[in-house]
Amino acid sequence: MSPPLFVEAGVAMAACLAGLHRDAFSGRRERAWSAAEFVGLLSSPGCFAIAARADDGDAGFALARVVLDEAELLTIGVASAHRRRGVASGLLARAMAACATRGAAMLFLEVAADNDAALGLYRASGFHVVGRRVGYFPGQSSPIDGLTMRADLVSAGGAAPDA
Repeated sequence: MSPPLFVEAGVAMAACLAGLHRDAFSGRRERAWSAAEFVGLLSSPGCFAIAARADDGDAGFALARVVLDEAELLTIGVASAHRRRGVASGLLARAMAACATRGAAMLFLEVAADNDAALGLYRASGFHVVGRRVGYFPGQSSPIDGLTMRADLVSAGGAAPDA
């Protein structure tokens, strides 16, 4: 199987992104985002998505927003059939590079404190915890803390991370 192809995804792919989000987050505490929500986000200034396409279908996506020199990873998800193949790390690397290209010096995100897989991915990609939101995410029996993480994208005069 060939490695996935990473492409910028515009509003024309909103239904596809909504389907990927539904698949990636099914059975989890987050609700699936609708195609209309993706259209709204992708139509807003500074917001963009990157999709991963594999031989056997759409594999995942990352959605981010850049405002001045800061960016936020709004969501990232990989279709269940494509997990453990490096799709998430590829999407994250490309999203980080795209944020840097758009002028961001740092990228923030929020993740549930109990999401070990995501925390491993983010730490391996240079993110570190800069804050905690107590009870931010709903949990099965009690709320889960949200961790705010940050990665530096560009040093003064430096280049963006490799894509």
